[in-house]
Amino acid sequence: MAHLRFTRRRVPGMTERVTGRTLHSALNGSMDEAGSTSASESPCQACGACCSYSRNWPRFTTEDDADLDLIPEKFVNDRLSGMRCDGDRCSALSGKVGEATACTIYAVRPEVCRTCMPGDPECAMARKRHGLAVLV
Repeated sequence: MAHLRFTRRRVPGMTERVTGRTLHSALNGSMDEAGSTSASESPCQACGACCSYSRNWPRFTTEDDADLDLIPEKFVNDRLSGMRCDGDRCSALSGKVGEATACTIYAVRPEVCRTCMPGDPECAMARKRHGLAVLV
């Protein structure tokens, strides 16, 4: 097993990256009707669209076996290639898309989930599919 060396880099007002793993650290805002945020909760917690976009989206990419072993088996698909989905919705997502959601495995979620950021092109595409305002 390879040993990893962790480095931290802060991006003002957005995220903290730890060797490519994104932590939603400073995104504590809720969206208004225009899709902008205020300082009460993460826009992801009132959305969940990226987690309900496609059964093919939550695929494993750069994770090593040790990282994948942390994801409970009931959330991994039969091919062991990504997250198990119920239709287009990741089975680890709880709540109602567009209202209140949470990732039940947030601490051990795969890299594809860690790199999807509020307001990025993937976020915009998923939000549009669910009829939600694009974040600005």
